[in-house]
Amino acid sequence: MYSTLIQPSELMALRNAGTPVLVLDSSFDLSDPGAGRAQFEREHLPGSLYVHLDHDLSDKSRPASEGRHPLPDVQVFAGTLARLGLNQGTQVVVLDRQGANYCGRLWWMLRWAGHDAVAVLDGGLPAWKAAGGAIESGPTALPAPGNFQFKPALTSPVDTASLLARLGRADTTVIDARAAARFCGEVEPLDPVAGHIPGALNRPFGDNLQADGRFKTAEQLRAEFLRLLGGRDPATVVHHCGSGVSALPNVLAMEIAGLSGSQLYPGSWSAWCNTEGTPRARG
Repeated sequence: MYSTLIQPSELMALRNAGTPVLVLDSSFDLSDPGAGRAQFEREHLPGSLYVHLDHDLSDKSRPASEGRHPLPDVQVFAGTLARLGLNQGTQVVVLDRQGANYCGRLWWMLRWAGHDAVAVLDGGLPAWKAAGGAIESGPTALPAPGNFQFKPALTSPVDTASLLARLGRADTTVIDARAAARFCGEVEPLDPVAGHIPGALNRPFGDNLQADGRFKTAEQLRAEFLRLLGGRDPATVVHHCGSGVSALPNVLAMEIAGLSGSQLYPGSWSAWCNTEGTPRARG
């Protein structure tokens, strides 16, 4: 079972052996919500299915105080997975074209729904193509529905109220995955208020990747996160970003590094800055 990363060669071996694998592509562009599907239909792994951030991985009907990409009800999401053909125990491989920015969200949500056999394709579609993997184009028909049902979650989200109550305590370490300029409050292209959660540490999600788009080694990631944490317990970490998406490469990187137990604040800065009474900092 693969539960963090899977290499293109390993996915090819599973497919060649006839092992059931559900491949889900969640490529996306925040500035152009239709771009990901267009990219998928232009080229994708044979038999893979497209999963849309706004439609499948978010509940956009929720208020602004829950952020720009609020989680859907977990039972609704479990139904989405069954509709995509997921069966209990089937290995899932998720990918995108954006450095695991969007497929990381899907990876985490599958774990939230109780499915542990899910891994990110290291390097995404570019790495698959570089390894000689086959490509097809056009839309993909949905398979027969699967038998997946929600199971006890393997991870749990943190909401604004609980994070506010925990802020400043020794049992909570906040890590912000946004770019340094957004973290410092110099710019804010997406949300109504600039800045960051007081006391948060900054680790932009791209710091987890090598130049070729693959994740750094477990040893590199472990050393970098331990240096950032400065003696704090990795299990106290709460990750966030702008809307609960680009924080996920940090969550995944800590799992790769063997620093397990961190949590996600899905509402992230977009929820925090839209909630009355939350403190904000700059610099």
